[in-house]
Amino acid sequence: MKQQESTWWRGAVIYQIYPRSFYDANQDGIGDLPGITQQLPYVAALGVDAIWLSPFFTSPMKDFGYDVSDYRDVDPLFGTLDDFKLLVQVAHDLGLKVMIDQVLSHTSDEHAWFQESRVSRDNPKSDWYVWADPKPDGTPPNNWLSIFGGCAWQWESRRQQYYLHNFLVSQPDLNFHNPEVVEHLLDTVKFWLDLGVDGFRLDTVNFYMHDRQLRDNPGLSTGDSKSLGVPGTNPYSMQKHQYDISQPENLGFLKKLRALLDQYDGITTVGEIGDDDPLALMAQYTADSDKLHMAYTFDLLNIHRKPDYLASVIEKIEGAINDGWACWALSNHDVVRCITRWGEDETDQVAYGKVLLALVTSLRGSVCLYQGEELGLPEADIPFEKIQDPYGIPFWPEYKGRDGCRTPMPWVGDEGNAGFSSAEPWLPVDPRHNALAVDKQEQQSDSMLAHYRTYLRWRKQFAALVDGELSDVQSNAQGLRFVRYNDEQRLLVAFNLSDSDMTISLPEGNWQALEGHGFAFRLENGSVTLPPYQAAFAMN
Repeated sequence: MKQQESTWWRGAVIYQIYPRSFYDANQDGIGDLPGITQQLPYVAALGVDAIWLSPFFTSPMKDFGYDVSDYRDVDPLFGTLDDFKLLVQVAHDLGLKVMIDQVLSHTSDEHAWFQESRVSRDNPKSDWYVWADPKPDGTPPNNWLSIFGGCAWQWESRRQQYYLHNFLVSQPDLNFHNPEVVEHLLDTVKFWLDLGVDGFRLDTVNFYMHDRQLRDNPGLSTGDSKSLGVPGTNPYSMQKHQYDISQPENLGFLKKLRALLDQYDGITTVGEIGDDDPLALMAQYTADSDKLHMAYTFDLLNIHRKPDYLASVIEKIEGAINDGWACWALSNHDVVRCITRWGEDETDQVAYGKVLLALVTSLRGSVCLYQGEELGLPEADIPFEKIQDPYGIPFWPEYKGRDGCRTPMPWVGDEGNAGFSSAEPWLPVDPRHNALAVDKQEQQSDSMLAHYRTYLRWRKQFAALVDGELSDVQSNAQGLRFVRYNDEQRLLVAFNLSDSDMTISLPEGNWQALEGHGFAFRLENGSVTLPPYQAAFAMN
């Protein structure tokens, strides 16, 4: 199947790289761009279509790169702009597209824009951030909360005003109601487009706009859905986020962004959506081919994993998205690794991880895989004294932060630090990861890594699996099945997510088993029987 170049992203498998933890080329304990470039042949051999790089821009690293102090340069920790240009060239030579993070909703407080803005109320950048007067009693202007804990407002004595920060105090929010801010951010995007990137992952894409009137958020009522991706121990989950995020004016900015992107060939975007009703927002943000190309939510990045829940998520997005496009992920740099979050109690975690890959890559949409997911890495256990994540420290021990999924990639099992670096790494390598290192799994024909390589290349043969339609979702206590189809192909896909045999009925048709994907099942008498943790693929 030959995908059109302009729509390469539809059904693509995108491999997320967290630069600090991928590979350390200069041996200082922190991963870098030359290290990524060195290991790109490994990524290409997986059979993925693109890479997504988490932030590598100049930053004080209080939130490990998601606090940008210069949008147009590489932090010296990771290398130089020339290193980035070489990375793009090597990736393209290997047939890989390159997507990069864009953190547009906020900057670091060390960014030159904020340093100027905070000095006075009448400087040229005084309105580039979200400033507000205190209430008469000196308290913040409203009840908005930061995801990272506490009030979302911080006092600035020079202006005698508060500034908004949805995340760390050191991450002030930009004012997207100011046209100058919008134009400068679009120029930033253009800078990276001109360097040859193929797309952007847009951090917190629904956080760009805020309510101009700064109205209080209402409390969460009984039966209201909480924002996914936020621990229940966090007071942020006690509000209905009606005014601080997801404002209708955001659509106008997304259209301006898309108009810029459409001036280039084959560019894509995937937006991160954290909201009280994320699937509806995903549908809205990807509709009509004039905003985002794709978006993802936390619906499959939380603890819920029962087949009826998965079926409900699939059906809800299918019912809402129309001409939009989803991007699915089971793991990323912000959540507990899926093999632990969903599979900790499963009797065969390797087999469970294999069937999860088949499931997520059979949904209608594109897919993000997170580095180490192909090795079946469990969540690392980080002792409190080694915790780096500013999100984890204030909520310890009920919530341990995001460090457990950000530990170094294990390359060589018998080397120190699993071959990631000869220096002490910024986060420790979990001893359990050594046995799962790349070099170990490359010697095992039935390893998770071997399965990823086999399955992802097999999937490319079937256009219906890559960008076809989806229908007929059914689930039971053990698993689920649905149909993927286009004008030429009709495929049944089924997944047994349990540790006992599962038999389900087939839809009407003359179904023939497909082979080469690495799973075992049997078709007979109008039904399909799957052993534990297996997937079935059949064509009508």
